[in-house]
Amino acid sequence: MDKSYKGRRRSLETLYRAGAKLPVCSDMNSRNLLIVCAAVLLHACGGGSGGAAMQTPATPATPATPAALVKLTRVFTNVSFNSPVALVQAPADPAHWYVIEQGGRVMRFDSGSAAASVVLDLSAQITAGGETGLLGIAFHPDWPATPEVFLSYTKSAPNLASVISRFRSADGGATLDPASEQVILSIDQPESNHNGGNIAFGPDGYLYAGYGDGGGAGDQHGSIGNGQSLNSLLGKMLRIDVRGTGAGYAVPADNPFAANAVCVRGAGSTACPEIWAFGFRNPWRWSFDKQNGDLWVGDVGQDSWEEVDRVVKGGNYGWRFREGAHCYNPASGCPQAGEVQQGAAIVDPVTEYDHGFGEAITGGFVYRGAAIPAFSGLYVFGDYSSGRIWTHTPGAANLQKVEQLHSAANISSFGQGLDGELYVLDLATGQVLQLLAAP
Repeated sequence: MDKSYKGRRRSLETLYRAGAKLPVCSDMNSRNLLIVCAAVLLHACGGGSGGAAMQTPATPATPATPAALVKLTRVFTNVSFNSPVALVQAPADPAHWYVIEQGGRVMRFDSGSAAASVVLDLSAQITAGGETGLLGIAFHPDWPATPEVFLSYTKSAPNLASVISRFRSADGGATLDPASEQVILSIDQPESNHNGGNIAFGPDGYLYAGYGDGGGAGDQHGSIGNGQSLNSLLGKMLRIDVRGTGAGYAVPADNPFAANAVCVRGAGSTACPEIWAFGFRNPWRWSFDKQNGDLWVGDVGQDSWEEVDRVVKGGNYGWRFREGAHCYNPASGCPQAGEVQQGAAIVDPVTEYDHGFGEAITGGFVYRGAAIPAFSGLYVFGDYSSGRIWTHTPGAANLQKVEQLHSAANISSFGQGLDGELYVLDLATGQVLQLLAAP
């Protein structure tokens, strides 16, 4: 990252801390400012003010790759999007792709389309800009028999909140009826950053949702921060049952705190029963392994470390005690892996990287395609600010990872086709890229 980039990034951070309103990234006229806007705000790259002093551990070496095994190639060349943040396919429908744009539109296209069509436009009712906007999409697992699509977005009236809503389609997914909206879950947000917002159905049929710690810097809200507070849905991975519930949701009986009363608008007087795992700063893009159902999360760091977590029921992933595998607050003597905090043992990340390699992790997928045999079974993830792509071997020790590609893309999201192949959304250009084996 060059010095001029860092200077612009710090200037925008100063504006943010002063409370200035920042634009939707797609509204920026300069591509450079677009990149800075998104790097600082969409992923909360830095934000050191208000946090505890950091330890500065030695930078671990990333194993070198003699020659790139993969490349990114633009596909679906007839379409491009405004600040795209998710790419999915509906169950049992390999002919169509869906993209959500941060500004509020759901788009659909097929591989031969001359243009993408608008499925739903929520731009008039959502709040978009910085890290807010339309952030997640999930098709009902029984699609198309159950023609429901769930969307995750932020709104500002009557107060800033993260919302999950259900919409119905009467035409096989070509459009979603805006009048059919049923609000499932609403969480008050104290700040406009660290929204997370990804949603997906797990192999168990339940809807999972990931939310950041409430924003600002250093998990500043509450005596122990939202990440460690079990009375808040912020800084958590959630698991709820939305099948046949209409508005609202049920709590799966095997959730860690299932016996407690549901948390209204994201908070409660006892441990929230919606919680599946906790101790996250800002889980930006996460996924289930198509083969074994494992849950992989890319959690955006604060000042120094980005991390990947393999998430299990009831796990405590350390924030704000730790950033990656390193002490954050307190700056030394923080709880280590295996030590119990808030009733759960701290879990180490499976891998991490420092800000010499990138500043905003984008979680990816375990590769289950056929185009890159060398990647079979590896977890693939990247960094928004540097364009780097790594793989991690599940089960490997010592925070193992291998850098596979240093691209020019601003990786806002990975997408996985029904066939297991992997794609990348470039936020700056709006293009869809495919990860393929290099010659």
